[in-house]
Amino acid sequence: MDASAAVSVADVSKRFRLYHERNQSVKAALLRRRRASYEEFWALRNVSLNVPHGTTFGLIGENGSGKSTLLKCMARILSPDEGEVSTDGKVSALLELGAGFHPELSGRDNIFLNGSILGLSRAELEAKFDDIVSFAGLDEFIDTPVKNYSSGMYIRLGFSVAINVDPDILLVDEVLAVGDEQFQRKCSEKFADLKDRGKTIVIVSHALGMVRELCDEVALLEHGHLRAVGTPREVIEGYLDAVHDLQGEEGAPLVARGASDGRIQSIEVLSGAGRPVSRLRTGDSVIFRIHYRADEPVHRPVFGVAIDRSDGMLVTGPTTRDSHINTDVISGEGHIDFKVDTLPLLPGSYEIGASLFDLTRSRGFDRRTRILKFDVDPGRPHEHDGIVTLGGSWSGAVFEQRVVR
Repeated sequence: MDASAAVSVADVSKRFRLYHERNQSVKAALLRRRRASYEEFWALRNVSLNVPHGTTFGLIGENGSGKSTLLKCMARILSPDEGEVSTDGKVSALLELGAGFHPELSGRDNIFLNGSILGLSRAELEAKFDDIVSFAGLDEFIDTPVKNYSSGMYIRLGFSVAINVDPDILLVDEVLAVGDEQFQRKCSEKFADLKDRGKTIVIVSHALGMVRELCDEVALLEHGHLRAVGTPREVIEGYLDAVHDLQGEEGAPLVARGASDGRIQSIEVLSGAGRPVSRLRTGDSVIFRIHYRADEPVHRPVFGVAIDRSDGMLVTGPTTRDSHINTDVISGEGHIDFKVDTLPLLPGSYEIGASLFDLTRSRGFDRRTRILKFDVDPGRPHEHDGIVTLGGSWSGAVFEQRVVR
């Protein structure tokens, strides 16, 4: 195992049997006089990667790509058929929240039951008990049998137990959006705290925006094979571009290829006076102009722009549909403008892309990422921290005081 790695995956392969018909009993097997019919399915094939200590690592890919299987191998829930997974530190897994809860037992009893499954002693659980209950927001119901909990309460308790184990390595599978808005905020703050404390986090998710924001590195899986490992920006954008191209090649419904396609030709950044610029100031008037071409009519088109910060973080992605602008059809060449009267972006480097799809989003015609780079200099208001300005103003009695000499 690599000494710098919290999780090391070496040539891991995992297969499952897909049964066409299964013998349900010994009697059935004897009567049919043949073995059950099945075929082997390889969920993972020769996957190797290292997750460094203290990083947040994302696993992305289509459904069935092997993400969750790999995470379960890391958690030792599944054993690889080939290869080896090594971990350095205490592991906690947020996979199926509440797995191991007994419906007849109270929330209190299930905390101790589930916590012991996760490797905590009774003394450790007693020390963490109040924090677990408070985090889950179940103070009034902790002595109620969990069979009487709502699904949200059940999930919150399972999440709270797992997250308060204080692991060295946390494995997370599509459970970041649990509970109501207030609880989701608490979860995000908890993840940020774990990250600040140098914990290692491995996340499986289809929420690419969240992966881009949280992760230091990302791995892309496709049909059980590792296709790419790198920064969130390069892996996610490569993945999206590949999906876009593949859908077009295979005639999938999201993309319509051929002479009738609508295409994004280019994009311009213009000053409020209509002059091309590469530098702007906070507070400036700006026009983002999308040039398109449709060799045949494109019905109910929707245009969008996406502005990314230089580190790959998506800042905003407005569309004509968001603004309730409906166009019946476009044909030939033309352009559409997105005007911002007062640019709220704070100083930094940004990149802009554009997309064209139909009103229902069932057909995507074209998507161009990072077409053009532009910089923003200090303007008005003269702020530096963060990404955008709120454009607010300060007031209060303290500003009305005068110094008397």
